[in-house]
Amino acid sequence: MQFLSKESGSAGLLLAATVVALVWANVPGTGYASFWHTDVVLQVGSWSTALDFQHIVNDAAMAIFFLVVGLEISREVTVGELTDRRTVIVPVLGAIGGLILPALIYLAFQPTGPAAAGWGIPISTDTAFLLGILALFGPRCPDQIRLFLLTLAIVDDIGAITVMAIFYTDDVSLAALGVVAALVAVLVFMRWARMWKLRPYILVGIALWCAVFESGLHPTLAGVILGVIIPTAAVEPEQRERVRAYGRLAIQRADATRARLASAAVRATVPANERLQDALHPVSALVVVPLFGLANAGVALNADALSAASSSSVTIGIIVALVVGNGVGISLAAGLALKFGLGYLPGQVRYGHLIGGAVLAGIGFTISLFITDLAFDDPVLQQDAKIGVLVGSAIAAILGSVLLRYLGERLPLCSLADADNPPSLPAGPWIDPTLR
Repeated sequence: MQFLSKESGSAGLLLAATVVALVWANVPGTGYASFWHTDVVLQVGSWSTALDFQHIVNDAAMAIFFLVVGLEISREVTVGELTDRRTVIVPVLGAIGGLILPALIYLAFQPTGPAAAGWGIPISTDTAFLLGILALFGPRCPDQIRLFLLTLAIVDDIGAITVMAIFYTDDVSLAALGVVAALVAVLVFMRWARMWKLRPYILVGIALWCAVFESGLHPTLAGVILGVIIPTAAVEPEQRERVRAYGRLAIQRADATRARLASAAVRATVPANERLQDALHPVSALVVVPLFGLANAGVALNADALSAASSSSVTIGIIVALVVGNGVGISLAAGLALKFGLGYLPGQVRYGHLIGGAVLAGIGFTISLFITDLAFDDPVLQQDAKIGVLVGSAIAAILGSVLLRYLGERLPLCSLADADNPPSLPAGPWIDPTLR
């Protein structure tokens, strides 16, 4: 639930940053574009490169965001919501529907030419905005639909990251890719050797970011790779005994040495994944994501820009793909999974919740804007796409909220047989009363 609360809190800051960016970009003489395109030289030893402020945010700071995404994906797959096939199959199939149909709808509007490269823009869901809106519903929105949409968003992130890596990569350097492969092998060995200290992972991760940057792949992929590899392993029995032994010594005879030993032993029982996620998630949700919105959401909304966007197949295609593609794609795929008994949604989840949540998943802000810059070099196409993302996300937020409010309790339960039998949490040290 800490993940949910931090993401919900991030939505307010992201919305505020978006408003500031739009005002800043549309007030004459404020220099929004010139500020974010100011070059800065980054140097580490003999390696150096020049990036503007916008690319520092998009390439470097957003690596933290994708690192947290990788950590969350790894944790959910190994010990979280994605370990139970019965409950995970519905959101997984829903997410696949929400990836495929929006892309097809966009390509129907723009099948050829440079603008066709934007098919990946409407496939993502903004977790922060999504959970922020669900928080406004309070108890009227069951926890199970929040977990369903969070699981869907995680699977959606996996799909969006895969699309970025395969379809939005420039020319690659084989030598740099060799370095990337070597560093990944080092990280895998560290995980295999059960290294629990975070500092070595961070140092190798920084080197990995530099290598990925030089390879031609998008450097944020380094964050995903690092997040997926950092161990999620639960505490081993001998570590539990060490905690108890040092704890007894510290109680029997209190001194600094025994206290430090007990403290180190306790830290060793917390998986490296969770320790790093606890440290970085607030930074990602409350600093990096709002900063990204500030750096990327500033588009001109003057009469000429809006007139051009209103007749642009890029803008219209993104709006329809976000709202209709996600709403229909997710609802249809999840509904078919329920219909044929492939899985179930536990608790008091109704079809009204499912439909409203599916439309809300069309809020594709952060990664949609991110892919926009990868897909288009033409400033006109970028502007049309960003307007489409802003308008489509706003429509999805409003329409999804209305559907969730008025259909939520009016349609039947999704899984009558399992409505009162939700799956239990997987066993792990985080719920072990001896370690509380």
